[in-house]
Amino acid sequence: MEDRVRTACLVIIATILTGAALYWLRPVMVPFVMALFITLGLHASAEFLHVQLRVPRSIAMGATVFLGIGSLIGVALLVSASVGQLAAKSDLYTQHLSALSAQLVEWVPAQWRQEQEQALAQIPVSTVGGFLVRTANAVAGALSNSFVVLIFVLFLMLGGKRRAASGMWGEAEQRIKRYIATKAVISLGTGFLVGLTLTVLGVPLAMVFGLFAFLLNFVPSIGSILATLLPLPILVVSPEVSSETAAAAIAIPGVIQLTIGNLVEPKIMGESMDLHPVVILLSLILWGMLWGILGMILSVPIMVVLKILCERFEGSRPVADLLAGRIDALVDPAAVKLG
Repeated sequence: MEDRVRTACLVIIATILTGAALYWLRPVMVPFVMALFITLGLHASAEFLHVQLRVPRSIAMGATVFLGIGSLIGVALLVSASVGQLAAKSDLYTQHLSALSAQLVEWVPAQWRQEQEQALAQIPVSTVGGFLVRTANAVAGALSNSFVVLIFVLFLMLGGKRRAASGMWGEAEQRIKRYIATKAVISLGTGFLVGLTLTVLGVPLAMVFGLFAFLLNFVPSIGSILATLLPLPILVVSPEVSSETAAAAIAIPGVIQLTIGNLVEPKIMGESMDLHPVVILLSLILWGMLWGILGMILSVPIMVVLKILCERFEGSRPVADLLAGRIDALVDPAAVKLG
């Protein structure tokens, strides 16, 4: 009994110290782990070109690396153009928001109008344009840090001759590759449809919101909600966007996210991850606290790796069953009979 208590205490202490180390090392660990999963996705693309399309391995690998670098450059150019667009229209957005505030006061009953005017006067409307520019610059800064990720990816892809993993690591690698490839295709379709819809409706920064829809689709549960509501501030402050267009810009992407997330994605991915929804939600919160939005994106692949590792050892197999939600497997049949 004392050994079990001692072991449990050591596990708790080790878990806390590991969490503290991951938080402290996040400037290095986040780019490296992100690069590791991107590399697995690129290897899956290269294997598809080599096996399915009969492309020579060296050409397939080079084309995949070129595609990854080109995509990163394209995203950087898109965000840079969006930052310039926000900066150019910041004064216009501020004026439109001031006009909306004045209209809002006119709708308020006369006996409450003075109080509402005082309340609205406290809102720093003049800083809205600057806030939008600072937000876009923050996104651009985050993308500029992807240069470190690119360096890691290049070293992982071209750093040496790679042999296929086997056993526990081979299973983990194959399942992660399957998850990344499937999720990337689904997210790409989601981002394209959202960006196309917003472009047709004439929403500013439509392709940027399509990019965010692609990225946030990797975040389980809440990512689709955030991607749907993300254009709302721009819809409010843009004078060229009518009320009907704004409603459609929220409703149509919401339907797209709902359809793909609840009908298409479960049918394609199935139960390949074998994780309980509560475990996914908790891992989303945990890794979000440790590594921010990138931790939320990486939460499911990391938990899958941990689950596979736990399945390989007899002592930690109950933890794997718990992560999968198989509570019945944790109950001792003999204890049930005695009860």
